[in-house]
Amino acid sequence: MQKKKTRDGIILAYRAVIEQRYQYENINAQYEIPDSFDKERVDLLRQFFLENIYPLPQKRDELDEAFQQLDGYIKNPEKLLRILMDSMSLIFKYGRHLPKILMAGIKALRSFRTASNFENKLVQNAQKQKIKAPYSKQQVYDLIAMLPEKEVDAFIENSQTLFETLHDRKLVQKIKEIVAHLITKMKKRPKVYTAEEVRGLEIGQEIIVKGDELFDSLSEEDQKLIFKVIIQIERDFLGGLFANNT
Repeated sequence: MQKKKTRDGIILAYRAVIEQRYQYENINAQYEIPDSFDKERVDLLRQFFLENIYPLPQKRDELDEAFQQLDGYIKNPEKLLRILMDSMSLIFKYGRHLPKILMAGIKALRSFRTASNFENKLVQNAQKQKIKAPYSKQQVYDLIAMLPEKEVDAFIENSQTLFETLHDRKLVQKIKEIVAHLITKMKKRPKVYTAEEVRGLEIGQEIIVKGDELFDSLSEEDQKLIFKVIIQIERDFLGGLFANNT
């Protein structure tokens, strides 16, 4: 029970940090962003983070359960590849590129799992320090600064992987098609694949679709710039915490 209170407290506190970090006024004042990335678009980006990567505790339970079901496939993507290999339409369409496309989708899903793992590390630090919820933003900053810097770097790199995938418009369309095909195949074999496994893949699909919609109407040049800015925001924020802690 105490661990759940700690976890829920960390989730709520980190959401407040995201809420503050992704305000249009703050980003526009500190970074060079295209005109297309206006306040409405920044608000949508912030909501994407809050709804799909750092959701409220009650939704996080569903997200965690979904990714627990997906963990086996993320760690062993050949399981998913075997499902695809009996689909002549996909093999004919993508040929030898099929495994590569699937792996790109798996890497994107892994990046969402990394966000959950990152928060779990903060929970562990809070428990070690015997700091109880609720948490202030400053306490969250202090807990992040206790992490090994290499873990924070890995977290940023995984975030970058996600946005690099979303930036490749053609690749995203292929991933969406392949994941939809996997879900259809798995639903037809209920004795082999559980409803929980299918739901895990469906949630992963929903997140990729929402991320794709967020950037779909932007030019390629604007997308590149925005993705760079997002990663720079994360690096500046997290790197600043370590700088202040030395």
